[in-house]
Amino acid sequence: MKKSIRIAAWGALAAWILGAFCPGAQAQAPGVSAQSAVLISAGDGAVVFEKNAHEQLAMASTTKIMTALLTLEEAARSGDPALEITGEMVRVEGSSMGLQEGNRLTLSNLTAGMLLASGNDAANSAALYLAGSQEAFGDMMNARAGEIGMKDTHFVTPSGLDDEEHYSTAYDMAILAREALENPEFARIAGSASLQVEFLEPAQKVTYSNHNKLLRIYEGCVGVKTGFTKKAGRCLVSAARREGTTLIAVTLNAPDDWNDHMALLDYGFQTVKTLSLDGGEIPGSLAVAGGEEVPLRAGEGVTPTVPVEEAEGVVRRVLLPKFLYAPVEKGEKVGRVQYLAGGQEIYSVPILAAEGVEALLPEEPGFWEGLWQTVRGWFGAQYS
Repeated sequence: MKKSIRIAAWGALAAWILGAFCPGAQAQAPGVSAQSAVLISAGDGAVVFEKNAHEQLAMASTTKIMTALLTLEEAARSGDPALEITGEMVRVEGSSMGLQEGNRLTLSNLTAGMLLASGNDAANSAALYLAGSQEAFGDMMNARAGEIGMKDTHFVTPSGLDDEEHYSTAYDMAILAREALENPEFARIAGSASLQVEFLEPAQKVTYSNHNKLLRIYEGCVGVKTGFTKKAGRCLVSAARREGTTLIAVTLNAPDDWNDHMALLDYGFQTVKTLSLDGGEIPGSLAVAGGEEVPLRAGEGVTPTVPVEEAEGVVRRVLLPKFLYAPVEKGEKVGRVQYLAGGQEIYSVPILAAEGVEALLPEEPGFWEGLWQTVRGWFGAQYS
């Protein structure tokens, strides 16, 4: 008995040490109530956790993420016009932002009622305004879904009301949310716990509270959208940001969705971190044999998702030649910034010529002097 107690005590002590000094070691994949779930990084779309992530299911009002995105994209193109609400627009069942025939408000304000109050009337109004009919708007939704890469999704209704041909997957809804959060206006609205919506007719301001209570109870939550029908069950798309890492969680048909999401997001933040590898500081220019110095710039950076323990030991190196030979074209890759973990390269960012440099003709004054200075400088650097 005493031996068993000693073993248990040592086990508890070991667990405490691991928890105190190796936080990544205690991260266990969460059990979730959802029929389908996924957790991805918003940085590069990497999947951190999945459960039946590609199973086609009804997604209820999380559909409005797509409707809101299309509405805000049109608002940006056309200067956020006002629309007048018709009787046909408000003849829809389910949740509502309280629109009435004759109301006038802008597309962006309509979207606020769509995302916060989950207004089916707002989604239907946007569909009829943008496309003339629900069927035509469904075509718009599916075309945009194809652009995003939602391969297992088919939209029929703008609001998410049940239809046999209206379905998606947890993974597809996650990449939709990732796309939508790149839209600053969408991110602002979806991340607001409450918003005041201005009506032009009648002139009034109405405050709506967001149905997504994670905005109030989960640290770092930045959205996104709730949903429920009897067929779909409880559906939820959420996103949270901590220390530069943004994670997106989706559950479909989840009886305990709030706890599912908090467990998924906690697991993600304990497990992975997003790195912002933009090249950092690089030399301002590089010598060119047979020409003038060429200014340099970093190419497009990357935002990879890596294990927490790997993120803490990343080493950066700038790899450039001693000089280049003219001519050099603008945008030409001349080197790279290398990122290593454990001595192995994990990512690299190209270094590009910011301007083109033409070769000097021999008869131009200073050509031979410039070439000699470049070569002498190179040999001096090699043997000094």
